[in-house]
Amino acid sequence: MDDEINTLRVLIATDCHLGYMEKDEIRRFDSFQAFEEICSIAEQKQVDFLLLGGDLFHENKPSRSTLVKAIEILRRYCLNDRPVQFQVVSDQTINFQNIFGHVNYEDPHFNVGLPVFTIHGNHDDPAGVDNLSAIDILSASNLVNYFGKMILGGSGVGQITLYPILIRKGTTSVALYGLGNIRDERLNRMFQTPHAIQWMRPEPQEGCPVFDWFNILVLHQNRIKTNPKNAVNEHFLPRFLDFIVWGHEHECLVDPQEVPGMGFHISQPGSSVATSLIDGEAKPKHVLLMEIKGSQYRPTKIPLKSVRPFEYAEVVLKDEADVDPNDQASVLEHLDKVVRNLIERNSRTAVSRSELKLPLIRLKVDYSGFTTINPQRFGQKYVGKVANPQDILIFSKAAKKRQSLEDKIDDSEKLRPEELNQQNIEALVAESNLKMEILPVNDLDIALHEFVNKDDKMAFYSCLQNNLQETRGGRSRSTTAPRSTNSFSDEEDTGQMLSSSTPVGRGRKGTSDVPKPTQAGVSKRARGRGSSSLKQMTLQATLKTRHSESAGCFLIALLRRMEFCSVIEEISPAYCLMVKATQGMLVMWSSPQYRKTSSKTLEMISRF
Repeated sequence: MDDEINTLRVLIATDCHLGYMEKDEIRRFDSFQAFEEICSIAEQKQVDFLLLGGDLFHENKPSRSTLVKAIEILRRYCLNDRPVQFQVVSDQTINFQNIFGHVNYEDPHFNVGLPVFTIHGNHDDPAGVDNLSAIDILSASNLVNYFGKMILGGSGVGQITLYPILIRKGTTSVALYGLGNIRDERLNRMFQTPHAIQWMRPEPQEGCPVFDWFNILVLHQNRIKTNPKNAVNEHFLPRFLDFIVWGHEHECLVDPQEVPGMGFHISQPGSSVATSLIDGEAKPKHVLLMEIKGSQYRPTKIPLKSVRPFEYAEVVLKDEADVDPNDQASVLEHLDKVVRNLIERNSRTAVSRSELKLPLIRLKVDYSGFTTINPQRFGQKYVGKVANPQDILIFSKAAKKRQSLEDKIDDSEKLRPEELNQQNIEALVAESNLKMEILPVNDLDIALHEFVNKDDKMAFYSCLQNNLQETRGGRSRSTTAPRSTNSFSDEEDTGQMLSSSTPVGRGRKGTSDVPKPTQAGVSKRARGRGSSSLKQMTLQATLKTRHSESAGCFLIALLRRMEFCSVIEEISPAYCLMVKATQGMLVMWSSPQYRKTSSKTLEMISRF
């Protein structure tokens, strides 16, 4: 009985991607069935709370159908009369950044029996003028406890402060840290910048010294990446942590792994629904049940049974003796044989399943020295036999060894499909030698990402508004530290911090240390060199235009080289026409020779 009172039971899952493939007739309910099974496991195991590691939604702006289904599942499993056995003893107004300022089960108007704690991922991160996420909708509905939402302050790469949610159950004390997704390159630089990341430790109290707290961190970032600058190194994290829940990576590595020399363990539960159809996603999906008592914990992995089966294989055609490079029929026959074997293998392993689902099949084909075939035509014969007949085959060639001037490795093959085009576009934009006179290139780069990938029509307006406020004198985003915590710098604990240069200053007229964009990407905040009065006047004039028009104008200003139009032409002819029609006018408007912008020019731009 004492063990039950003092044991905190937590069910951990990540990357549910609700709404994924919601327009596909076969796979539209896969993400919801997996999420409902996770909630059902939490109910059966009678856990104290459910902990989610980001990407609850697949889209930044999920459809109404997706939101309704998510709310229905949460209401079904979270709202009941079951008593909550733990307490949150930290300052909840800091932990939960909403107008209510407390954990959802303490609301007298709701009976919450299964609290859900979640951070945001890169798919459902906050966006727009009000910096809101789809998770904010669930939080305002009192269905989840949304934490780890950071407000970047300071200059240069910025500063963030991590305040833990302090949870107590009997004699067990847990400090739960949350870090919602931040762009990997920026977070990597922040970890290597002294005092950019502050960790607030629980204040020692009578009968509960600071080392009695079991420290958990939940984050959603790249973990394994060819480019180390585009991921978070495990050794950047402070040594006082005991357990890390790593979201974003879809491969299921749920068994806790100790990091040598750091003293903590990492669990990577992976996604509950296959989205990338790569080798790592073919592994069985699990969630993790953690039972914490004092400073000890017991992990138990639980398989998910509702996940659609997925079979993956790779074929190198030149290694197959029965395939003739000059005979496409022999290639088709061999690939057809491999796919049939994958389907049969799935049928043998699926006998025990109560509900037989059409499997996902992915065959990666190295066609070096061969010609490709039409994947859609190949998949027609498997309609009704597999869940993804349109993309069973994916063709690739053996990677060639190549060296750039800086010996950098091209990691585009490691990116997820939805990231490829955006990665190439941003790299091409960064090649431009022209300097922006009014707006920082990095801010426009982020605004472009929000505008294209997240359908945020207010992204450029927000960019203009924020820069206008900074030009007027800046604003302080730092928050006052609560009395119940002590400041703790990550560099003081890890000892792994690299020495870095001084923070990048904001360029001003007459200075010569303006950061220059490089071919690999804009690594520093390249702010315009014009005077503050000029910037303020220009930004104010621009903000008078309609928001969507302003967004279009500065999108074109970012894509200002005529050579870039040939790249855009392949993506969207209409988009290319928009670029060509306004590019010359906008470049003239932003150049030093035409700083005294006439009202007539602004009027022409506003009619864009």
